[in-house]
Amino acid sequence: MTTRKVKFANKEIYHIYNRGVDKRKIFSNQKDLDRFFQSILAFNCVEPVGSLHEQSFQKDKIKKPLVQFVVYNLLPNHFHFILEQVTEGGISEFMKRLLGGYTWYFNKKNKRSGSLFQGTFKSKHVDSNEYLLHTSVYVNLNDKISLSGLTAKLTKSSWNEYVNPNLCKLDEKICLGKDVVLEQFDSVEDYKKFALSSLEDIRANKEKYKELEE
Repeated sequence: MTTRKVKFANKEIYHIYNRGVDKRKIFSNQKDLDRFFQSILAFNCVEPVGSLHEQSFQKDKIKKPLVQFVVYNLLPNHFHFILEQVTEGGISEFMKRLLGGYTWYFNKKNKRSGSLFQGTFKSKHVDSNEYLLHTSVYVNLNDKISLSGLTAKLTKSSWNEYVNPNLCKLDEKICLGKDVVLEQFDSVEDYKKFALSSLEDIRANKEKYKELEE
């Protein structure tokens, strides 16, 4: 059994990411993307989880979360999360439920079997404030970063939650931990300026991020 180098601790923040096996697409269309997002909402709770159909009858039930989202970005063949663990073992349990449940859906839909994701999800401890701010930009705007120079079209990210919250539906606001980033700026507009400026630096030095790219 593989021992994970990064040990998850409560109240600590982590960059979590993974891609499709053989870099294959994990989201073929909008329905797949919506299913993955619904799974994020459904599986982030301490209580045992049934199917998404069963979850739909419990929308108003207050649940204790496993993790708190700070930032996320879903792209055609990979995803990035920045998560704070709020329950003991929360990140591991959440990711097991999320990736296992989505793989079951994807395989059944496409009449395939086997792994969908490239091994165990990757993780890095966000152990400094500088790293937190920089990674928040990298994840929020990851759909604008590509080694090929192209930007992904089928995506969903927390960018609007940060800079255009009024454009988000209530059930799309999942980054309850975003204040750990935003409270360091005088305004949302200041964060936006910081992010767009940092994006240019990331693009200019994108070879450094090759292992995280598609």
